[in-house]
Amino acid sequence: MAAAAVSEAWPELELAERERRRELLLTGPGLEERVRAAGGQLPPRLFTLPLLHYLEVSGCGSLRAPGPGLAQGLPQLHSLVLRRNALGPGLSPELGPLPALRVLDLSGNALEALPPGQGLGPAEPPGLPQLQSLNLSGNRLRELPADLARCAPRLQSLNLTGNCLDSFPAELFRPGALPLLSELAAADNCLRELSPDIAHLASLKTLDLSNNQLSEIPAELADCPKLKEINFRGNKLRDKRLEKMVSGCQTRSILEYLRVGGRGGGKGKGRAEGSEKEDSRKKRRERKQRREGGDGEEQDVGDAGRLLLRVLHVSENPAPLTVRVSPEVRDVRPYIVGAVVRGMDLQPGNALKRFLTSQTKLHEDLCEKRTAATLATHELRAVKGPLLYCARPPQDLKIVPLGRKEAKAKELVRQLQLEAEEQRKQKKRQSVSGLHRYLHLLDGKENYPCLVDADGDVISFPPITNSEKTKVKKTTSDLFLEVTSATSLQICKDVMDALILKMAEMNKYTLENKEEGSLSDTEADAVSGQLSDPRTNPSAGKDGPSPLVVEQVRVVDLEGSLKVVYPSKADLATAPPHVTVVR
Repeated sequence: MAAAAVSEAWPELELAERERRRELLLTGPGLEERVRAAGGQLPPRLFTLPLLHYLEVSGCGSLRAPGPGLAQGLPQLHSLVLRRNALGPGLSPELGPLPALRVLDLSGNALEALPPGQGLGPAEPPGLPQLQSLNLSGNRLRELPADLARCAPRLQSLNLTGNCLDSFPAELFRPGALPLLSELAAADNCLRELSPDIAHLASLKTLDLSNNQLSEIPAELADCPKLKEINFRGNKLRDKRLEKMVSGCQTRSILEYLRVGGRGGGKGKGRAEGSEKEDSRKKRRERKQRREGGDGEEQDVGDAGRLLLRVLHVSENPAPLTVRVSPEVRDVRPYIVGAVVRGMDLQPGNALKRFLTSQTKLHEDLCEKRTAATLATHELRAVKGPLLYCARPPQDLKIVPLGRKEAKAKELVRQLQLEAEEQRKQKKRQSVSGLHRYLHLLDGKENYPCLVDADGDVISFPPITNSEKTKVKKTTSDLFLEVTSATSLQICKDVMDALILKMAEMNKYTLENKEEGSLSDTEADAVSGQLSDPRTNPSAGKDGPSPLVVEQVRVVDLEGSLKVVYPSKADLATAPPHVTVVR
């Protein structure tokens, strides 16, 4: 009777055991009640699935601890995702040892400390010897375990954003402690100092310590041989010139400033003064250009690094885009927001690749592998409005998926399922890749959500794919963005905020960094079929980069009653200090 009760309460476990699955995702509205009935822990039956390579349990407010038996029962686990639960204040018992674990995501919990016995695992021998990515963001950690580097010596990415840390343990930066660490993010903490020993992180490429309480940046940071990207915005630095530089200058310039000793004397003084004079000349030229361009305003030099987003209200737009929502999506994927962004420059170098990569990262992180939300970007010129967001039976939904031939949704899903099985058999992967990772999100759905244009063509099939018809290319400058969710309207808005702010950052980076491999004006015109226009081509203007324009998109029901408009006054309200939103 007890076994039957467990099977009834946890059918996913029985199915995973029967099909010898390597991946398991536990989420959804019924999960919280079942975990509460299990004492705030995962059911012991879960730890009798030794073939599991990937385990995710997300969005469960009653999950306070994983429970005993995880390390012993899941020895082949490669990825463990326990985000947006209620884990804390520590982990009892500790997670490790997990000898095969490569990815550990504990973000969005209530962890306050990870002391020995209540943390990630033992230090001797290492409890997580193969761990490459550790995400502890969005917790309440006051300190990091001193033995973190010994517990996970092969760590490559460490995310500590949004905690209560006031310092890093000295052991983290000792020579040879983390020889492979390439990404360190600890924004939005209370860090008061950064040790010069950070120079011992020989593989460090990206460092984000924005919005802390740092007053100095050690000159030794410039000795990190592979460092390419730093972010110290939002710190009140004693060196006010350096404070302005971190808000608007490229990493290379900041590191050079640190390398030559800043404003100090010694060997670097002449070079630093020369750099200041060159910057001063450059800013005088910029102010002169603005005056000649008719601007008539001289901005403070600290504004050089600011990003501008101009919101175009529906009432100001002669042809606003509208999304009509059909009532049947209520039972499938009820929430959607849209926006139009004009002025992106995706032509130079790797700009398009960076744009697509940023979407992938958002899907992995904020969208929680598309379980919380899914975003899609479209070439605006190929989008014919008004749009209809509706739900159709799989056999009636036709789409030309990105990189594939036209197919009905039923056929597409079946094809992806067969490809996923083939991947598992051939490569013995810990998990499938590409679109195959999201098929489980359609399990049990009688209708599939889709976005249809005025021609009757399906341009989006969330959470699986977009249409080839509206594919974003290098010549794209104006885009339609959509975010859908089965969870909440707010997560749609949060994801859209993050995407638009990221687009602004990327556009600024593209315009500031001249890259080879961009299309010439003639080539771009030939591909796009229209002449270069300063209003739509961000590279065409003579007065430097223009702000991105974000046009409001209204979402209405079939009778025309307003459901949501984005961006409203409440949206993009938490933009960082270096971003100015003009409404």
